[in-house]
Amino acid sequence: MAGGRQRGFDKEEALDKAMRIFWKKGYVGTSISDLTTGLGINKPSLYSAFGNKEQLFIQTSKHYFERYAETHSQYLNSDGTVKERLSKFLSSVISQQCGDDTPKGCYVSLCISECEGEMYPPEAAELIEEANQYSENLLNDFLSAEQIKKTIPESIDVAEVSRYLTTFIHGTAVMARGGRKQEELLALVDRAVQAVL
Repeated sequence: MAGGRQRGFDKEEALDKAMRIFWKKGYVGTSISDLTTGLGINKPSLYSAFGNKEQLFIQTSKHYFERYAETHSQYLNSDGTVKERLSKFLSSVISQQCGDDTPKGCYVSLCISECEGEMYPPEAAELIEEANQYSENLLNDFLSAEQIKKTIPESIDVAEVSRYLTTFIHGTAVMARGGRKQEELLALVDRAVQAVL
């Protein structure tokens, strides 16, 4: 019996393409046909490489976190004051939300709004809930460490500030998806940082 045919595509590249489809159309709005057409493969190849739609979504979500979401955190560890580093972080996030290389808005923000409607399979919903906490936890850890170093006042409620800035990020994501220009949203960064520190 002849061996199975080798995959005619690069798996990482396929994950990136699938991520963009989910990012643009959402999990619910994405069909298997959308995925096979977008990836340029047939259904058997898709199932063989990734499993079902839920498993592909989980893999593309992890791909997003590793390749896109986590890149912004470098700015929190760069040089400058706390306000300057927060501004760089938020500016990086907004630049991606408005960029031409990916769909507008935020992959996680879109997924959260769908997930709340209980339209996701359990494993996918659990992953998105973890993602929902990512930015808030990242900012909370950053600000807590800075408070210990006394670079920000002890009177600042770190948890509240982290929640506020996460809400700001989701808000700019919605506006970017709605067509607001990058410069308009970037102009709000300093105002947001000044409001909390």
